[in-house]
This record gives sequence, structure tokens and C-alpha cells, in this order.
Amino acid sequence: MPGESRDPTVIRVVVVHADDVVTALEANERGREAVLRITAPFAGRVRARLHVVQGSEPVDDGLGGPAPIRIPPRKLVAEDAPSYPRVDETDPTVADSDGEYDVEVHHDRHAAAVAAWRERVRDHLVREIELDTTAGPHRVSVAVLG
Repeated sequence: MPGESRDPTVIRVVVVHADDVVTALEANERGREAVLRITAPFAGRVRARLHVVQGSEPVDDGLGGPAPIRIPPRKLVAEDAPSYPRVDETDPTVADSDGEYDVEVHHDRHAAAVAAWRERVRDHLVREIELDTTAGPHRVSVAVLG
């Protein structure tokens, strides 16, 4: 197709969906390696999609072309982004030391904290990143959907 290339340095804009970035961040916090991945052929504007990294993945596109580009979700949020809420931070007995521990209350409180984090972290998505390519770092714009 015209405008497509095996050279990742033709990329000028990476398009991501905010939900994909947030989901990848959360997956990494929960112990699963998730990235946003761009696969060849490359063009000036490409879509990076949510991808859970598997134990053994091909080093190229299967046709001798370039390997997919993996973008760690942390690269897509500013340094001042809120941190993912830890379970012990949402323990209701911390705020009320006289209270009795209640699993349901703790679960609800943690779920609410995670939902609030998912909304707040969206406000910290960056507009530019460097992609790691075989030719070296390559700076691109980021367009966010959703």
C-alpha cells in the first residue's frame, strides 16, 4: 500500500486509545506485562494497540521484516501522573482505628479508588514520546482517542 514502509522512522504520529493506555498501566500494576504495540508496515500515522506480552514472541514480523515496536504504557503518561492505589492504602481501618475490618467495605473502597485513578490518570497522557527503533530513538507526536 502506498505510504507504508518497513522503516519505523517514517512514523510521525502514534494514535492510542486512552482506555488502552489505562488498561495497560493497570495490568502492569497487577503483574501482567502489557504494552501498546505498533506492527509493520509503518506509515506516517499509526495505531498502537493494547498487547499483553507473551513468554516467547517472534523477533520480527514473521516475514523477515522489522519487529513490532512496544511502547511501555509508563512512557505515555507524565511523571506527575497519580500512582495506582495500593490495597493497603484503601484499608478502611487505617482511617478509623476503632472500627472493625470489613472485607466488603474494603473491596468497595478499593474499587472506588481504582475507578477514580482510571479517570484521573487520563489527564496525564503525554503528547510526544520517543520510540525505540533499530535506528535509535525516534521522536513522534501522540494523538489520544477517547
